[in-house]
Amino acid sequence: MSLQNTQKIKKVCVNDNLLALVSQIDVTEFSNNNSYAVFPGFCDVHVHFRDPGFFYKENIFTGSMSAARGGYTSVCTMPNLNPVPDTKEGLDVQLKLIERDAVIFVYPYGSITKGENGLELSDMEDMAENVIAFSDDGRGVQSDEMMYAAMVKAKSLGKMIVAHCEVNDLLQGGYIHKGEYAMAHGHKGICSESEYLQIERDLKLVRRTGCKYHVCHISARESVELIRKAKAEGLDVSCETAPHYLVLDDNDLKEDGKFKMNPPLRSAADRMALIEGIKDGTIDMIATDHAPHSAEEKSKGLKMSAFGIVGLETAFPVLYTKLVKQGIITLEKLIELLSINPKKRFGIKDDNSFTVWNLDKEFLVDPNEFLSKGRATPFEGERLSGVCVLTVCDGKIIYKL
Repeated sequence: MSLQNTQKIKKVCVNDNLLALVSQIDVTEFSNNNSYAVFPGFCDVHVHFRDPGFFYKENIFTGSMSAARGGYTSVCTMPNLNPVPDTKEGLDVQLKLIERDAVIFVYPYGSITKGENGLELSDMEDMAENVIAFSDDGRGVQSDEMMYAAMVKAKSLGKMIVAHCEVNDLLQGGYIHKGEYAMAHGHKGICSESEYLQIERDLKLVRRTGCKYHVCHISARESVELIRKAKAEGLDVSCETAPHYLVLDDNDLKEDGKFKMNPPLRSAADRMALIEGIKDGTIDMIATDHAPHSAEEKSKGLKMSAFGIVGLETAFPVLYTKLVKQGIITLEKLIELLSINPKKRFGIKDDNSFTVWNLDKEFLVDPNEFLSKGRATPFEGERLSGVCVLTVCDGKIIYKL
């Protein structure tokens, strides 16, 4: 019995070419008492696989297997590595690891500046052929002149600038959102202005340069409105948010490092603005910002733990359970956000890949079962719907339950 002929299989956003591949997969072991869905492979344009340099947190193999278990068949890896991919030689270190260890498509970013220090442009021209785009993720480019020069160079190379937007002078030692929870519990807060003021700056530079521009992990309602207006103006801009910003806010915080990420969980009003942003198309895609750390690095509470959580293995179940099943968005819209839109915006060809999900099956999130080395997730212990039973990348079965 093939997926093509199974009555219980729902095909969402699957084209005719992919259906031909789907029809070759035998699913006789699948239970007829459950409903399944076939989707094109998911695409995450914002992951941290920590390799080279920090492989104790994650490596190319564990990261890409974690992605496959979450239904992802293509990912883009951020450049906060050692060595930073700021030269062709530095990039080659990562490319060799990808060629050796990746089980799905892995596309690296090159850094915008040398060492991501914001002082000197990276060797963008030498790297352009082998990177998906340029980003200093983890740090905002503070200098207007440096970001302008980067946009001019990126446009000349036909590449996109992908920006982590954060004004360092406004951080003031904060580590969670500057909101009700921070005030009630004596924590230092990160203001929303630190995010949206740099987006505002960058959009002015996009107007001057015509550079193709994408904003990472937006979290604030002001950011949504800025990007909405920029799109109405006709600027070549896009943005992403992450699952946790859509389903959690600072009212959900606990005194635990698994709730600490950058940008932080913001207010309920910010969360609702993000939901409106995905519904009206202002926010183009959902990316996980999968950022694994060691257990020790995440065991020091909100103040002292490292920023970052893992997300590849929980993204679809979280969003399906909390957005689709609640009637907030359709399943088709979710697949556009996880697969169709990121591939289109980033020019990723992943036509021979798909993933199959048992939508009826529920499970408790247990980080000890993750294929990622990272274990920190704010969804630990939650009951979610949707289990990945198969992921096929480039015609090959990569993950099977």
